[in-house]
Amino acid sequence: MDILKVIACLLDYPRQDIKDNLGEMALIISEAKEISPDHRAALLDTLRQIYDGELMDSEERYTGLFEQGRSLSLHLFEHVHGESRDRGQAMVDLMAEYSANGFEIDSRELPDFIPMFLEYLSYQPDLKAREWLADVSHILALLGARLVERESLHANLFSSLLLIAGNEKLMTESMATVREETPDNTPEALDKEWEEIAVTFGAEDTAAGPEACSNRYDDPAKHNDATQPLRWVEPLTESQLQAAGEQQ
Repeated sequence: MDILKVIACLLDYPRQDIKDNLGEMALIISEAKEISPDHRAALLDTLRQIYDGELMDSEERYTGLFEQGRSLSLHLFEHVHGESRDRGQAMVDLMAEYSANGFEIDSRELPDFIPMFLEYLSYQPDLKAREWLADVSHILALLGARLVERESLHANLFSSLLLIAGNEKLMTESMATVREETPDNTPEALDKEWEEIAVTFGAEDTAAGPEACSNRYDDPAKHNDATQPLRWVEPLTESQLQAAGEQQ
């Protein structure tokens, strides 16, 4: 499902090789049958606004959005397990799922990084990819609602993912919860928050276009269709995440 590769790229840290191949990405979006015309138009607008202008400006916006505070962390298990020991085991299980399907991570990023997860799903049969997305829809909806609250076009990416999963209404339902949350990206909140270094993919990724997002894996032809999607519990609330951080 090529549209998942494009969404993975747009959720990843902005890179010059992607900026150089916007035409290819725009074509994939325009031809994506898995999403509606309205979603295709929204994704094209998101693509343009992320990569219009200087790359450094895009990098700064990305860092300010996703790397300040934990509520918009792009690591799935942080929203499920916080910093409990269960998170480590979940990482091991997800790595095992990747390996069982012939994929090996070729970067220093954690396996639950959403762009990486989406790249993996892009090589799965469509039905299986939808099932996996459905399993994490509650997390995707929460992140999407938080992005809507911050008036970020990145919310369009999560709306499209939820549409593919068949759970688009979840984002609207999550808005009430998000409106009651205390922002965690203020200077005061950041001072209290424990710090975790998240390594981005870096300059070693030299492939161009959407395929650049899939060079972290071995031959996808070795997929095992018997793999079952993971089942995750409800995500932690903002107060639970903050409490977990303060206990470290």
